[in-house]
Amino acid sequence: MAQEIKFKENQNSNIEDLTQFVIKAGHGVKGLAEMNLENLPKQYIQPDSERPSHMKIMDTTTELKESSIPVIDMSRWDDSEVKRSICDAAESWGFFQIINHDVPVEVLEDVKKATLAFFGLGPEEKRKYFKENSPSNHVRLSTSFIPEAENAMEWKDYLSLFYVSDDEALALWPPSCRDQLLNYMRKCETVITPLVQTLMNGLGIDELDDKKWSRLTGSKRINLNYYPKCPNPELTVGVGRHSDVSTFTILLQDDIGGLYVRAPDGESWVHVPPIPGALVINVGDALQIMSNGKYKSIEHRVIANGTKDRISIPLFVNPNPSDVIGPMEEVLEKSGEVAKYKNVLYSDYTLYFYRKAHDGKGTLEFAKI
Repeated sequence: MAQEIKFKENQNSNIEDLTQFVIKAGHGVKGLAEMNLENLPKQYIQPDSERPSHMKIMDTTTELKESSIPVIDMSRWDDSEVKRSICDAAESWGFFQIINHDVPVEVLEDVKKATLAFFGLGPEEKRKYFKENSPSNHVRLSTSFIPEAENAMEWKDYLSLFYVSDDEALALWPPSCRDQLLNYMRKCETVITPLVQTLMNGLGIDELDDKKWSRLTGSKRINLNYYPKCPNPELTVGVGRHSDVSTFTILLQDDIGGLYVRAPDGESWVHVPPIPGALVINVGDALQIMSNGKYKSIEHRVIANGTKDRISIPLFVNPNPSDVIGPMEEVLEKSGEVAKYKNVLYSDYTLYFYRKAHDGKGTLEFAKI
């Protein structure tokens, strides 16, 4: 209580006080939001160039196909038109939504409820999972992205869970959400397998041996993102500009909205509207590298909301950390192109990503020739 009074009375609290309240005491950004602060703490104020007012929003009211994120009906996975739509979207947008997939709606709703249940825990319970206290590097509660590396923090709390096995998850993941998340991840295999096969077919690769499967889907991480309502959403961001380091990401949104992606024109931003029962798919850097740039990982960001809390749950489908990624030989042979990216150990690539603040597509430079 004393810390809350201190924050209310002193909107310019220093970073040590903020760290003590948000991280060490386990309150998170959620705790700040619940104090109904009149002004955003200075540590969250973004540079003028990164604020939402500088976003050029593409007009999606037009009927032009190029102006909105593709929505693909997956009720017929084997349809050639569906497969072509997936590959076209991965090439042009790097983002698309899928509807009528095989993940039951009740499973999606259970995951959302479990996310709210976890962030509804008291600070003393959540404090156990902050990385300073967590029993494993595979279970990490944090705030912003990399607070120690950021000049301006992001208005977000998140729980990050690296999947090793069901046994480890049952032992270490928070009981308030683990069963629902494990069930969701199992159900998502019905999406992951045909997506990988379709995207590889689009590159002219028809046979996938164990080595290729490992390089494409050898590890998974699931995050629970919580974006509390913000006193000055015009001054900050929920998540800054970045592209994912995954092969691809499966994102479950709530009905609030706030995710924006860079349009193919390279200048505008397009909102990804929540669609009931839909999953958002986006290409990650690893797939851009392995496809030698044919499939695009796209810069995206999340804006803060001034009136409502928002949640989202991304499932990152990644290479195995010990795998080396680079342009696939078959892709280079069929296209006749020169490799645009070097071979890099995937764990080195992700380590580079997690050492710095969000910087658009900056991580990809690590792999460029």
